[in-house]
Amino acid sequence: MKFIVKWKIPCATRTTAEQRFLATGGQPPAGVQLIGRWHSASGWGVAIAETSDAKAIYAWAQQWNDVLELEVTPCLDDAEGGEVIATTKR
Repeated sequence: MKFIVKWKIPCATRTTAEQRFLATGGQPPAGVQLIGRWHSASGWGVAIAETSDAKAIYAWAQQWNDVLELEVTPCLDDAEGGEVIATTKR
């Protein structure tokens, strides 16, 4: 399953978050594949990750929730969404 991971760095934790990212690369734990990650100049960003283990994505969020405001949402790509739309009766 794919997840959209959105974050915002509060001003109060910016230095700590940046230092942790530089030290670790912000890589997810085993079992989570990072598909891509994008950062804005204003302290927020988004990543797409994939895992079959909800506990692994939860563990990744736990590694960062002391310095970031996080929102993790399951998502579908176009092909998967199209399959759902094709079976939806209106």
